Amino acid sequence: MSHRAMIAGVGLIGGSIGMALREQGWHVSGVDEDEKRLAEAEKLGAIDSKGWDEEAEITFVAAPVGDIPGLVKEALLSSPKGFVTDVGSVKASIAKEIKDPRFVGGHPMAGSEQEGLAGADSVMFTDANWVLTPTEDTDDEAFKRVREVIISLGAEIVTLSPSRHDSLVAMVSHVPHLAAATLMGLAANRSEEHFAVLRLAAGGFRDMTRIAAGNPTIWPDICAENHEAITEVIDEFISALTEVRDEVNSHDNDSLLRRLETSREARVNLPTGAPRPSELIEVRVPIMDKPGELATIASLATELDVNIFDLEMTHSSEGDRGVVVLLVEKNLAERLSGGLMTRGYRPALRPLL
Repeated sequence: MSHRAMIAGVGLIGGSIGMALREQGWHVSGVDEDEKRLAEAEKLGAIDSKGWDEEAEITFVAAPVGDIPGLVKEALLSSPKGFVTDVGSVKASIAKEIKDPRFVGGHPMAGSEQEGLAGADSVMFTDANWVLTPTEDTDDEAFKRVREVIISLGAEIVTLSPSRHDSLVAMVSHVPHLAAATLMGLAANRSEEHFAVLRLAAGGFRDMTRIAAGNPTIWPDICAENHEAITEVIDEFISALTEVRDEVNSHDNDSLLRRLETSREARVNLPTGAPRPSELIEVRVPIMDKPGELATIASLATELDVNIFDLEMTHSSEGDRGVVVLLVEKNLAERLSGGLMTRGYRPALRPLL
């Protein structure tokens, strides 16, 4: 018997999730406010059938941020035993409204300049970061199962609190998009006076403004829902640009060079890839079998900048205890172990080989 999943919103992300799940043998049902788009999703192989599925093990809500809470509630009612997650790029406002233990907030850091189903791709999430934002209300089994399904799509999991997520994506996603759109707008305005401007827009300019070609209709909702974090980052950006302007204007080449060298080093050292098995170690953490334990441990690992490459949870026959098994890099295991001990846990390290 095949696994069953639901997609609420069969656009770019929802369509890609449906395609990826179907390639793995899942039966995927879909709903969308646009009946033509729903029919197109079925034709393109993003879904098997239309309508809510009460037997769905997991539902992905892939709708505009403002529509997500209502669809999550509908999904929870439609699939009484299934887990529900979403793909919205703002998390705190959703977490405040949805307290159901079967819901796990999520945000895949992936996309395409193409809009809608035309850009849907089953391999979109391969090696992409996918943020999960469990809360103290989240059931551990819900978090574990949603995490497993998303990893099966090829993504790497990052666990954050909803508010921490919103603060970070303002810096790495929301403000960069607004900056790219603004710079592109400046160039477009200049082109009215100087025809050659856009013809001279070579590799660097095109790379920096590529994201400005994304679907503009989703951004007003995102900015409204995450306005505080976005405004804070914009203020920091303006301050930094003012410093750059002063350095350029005053010919302060030493300060400017230090700034550029620091930025270059940070860019070169962006994390990539996964370590070899010989570089990994097991961290076994005894826990009380109660909601939120798994989320707490995973969130702590993220705070300590320790990536979890695998995660399992076993339950004791006694019923009130369990063990969380984490796979992390050897050189970071002591950092995680120390952090866990400060939270009252008693972790044990076990080599893989």
